[in-house]
Amino acid sequence: QVQLVESGGGLVQAGGSLRLSCAASGRTFSNYYMGWFRQAPGKEREFVARLTWSGVRTYYADSVKGRFTISRDNAKNTVYLQMNTLKAEDTAVYYCAEGSNSYSDPGRDPGGYNYWGQGTQVTVSS
Repeated sequence: QVQLVESGGGLVQAGGSLRLSCAASGRTFSNYYMGWFRQAPGKEREFVARLTWSGVRTYYADSVKGRFTISRDNAKNTVYLQMNTLKAEDTAVYYCAEGSNSYSDPGRDPGGYNYWGQGTQVTVSS
């Protein structure tokens, strides 16, 4: 059974930084795309970033491009989201997710991911 456990959320002032981590277990982590999504109150879950199984290619939502960086350490079965220059509108619960099929791009739709973490709250005060 795949398990994803996020950590690193918290309260930060606008302009500050946070680094989220997601530790995975249960199957061969290095075979799968990983993604980060977020969900603000009253809104749908939205794509933030994803990266290939090797970490060589990364993809971002326009709203976070240039401020957030996704990366992974396959030796540690962990994916990261470095968030800089945070804004109040970044406030949300952040989820990591694992792509459904090995070596296959799950895209930006949450439906392409079949394993999710429990989420970690990020609150940016203005």
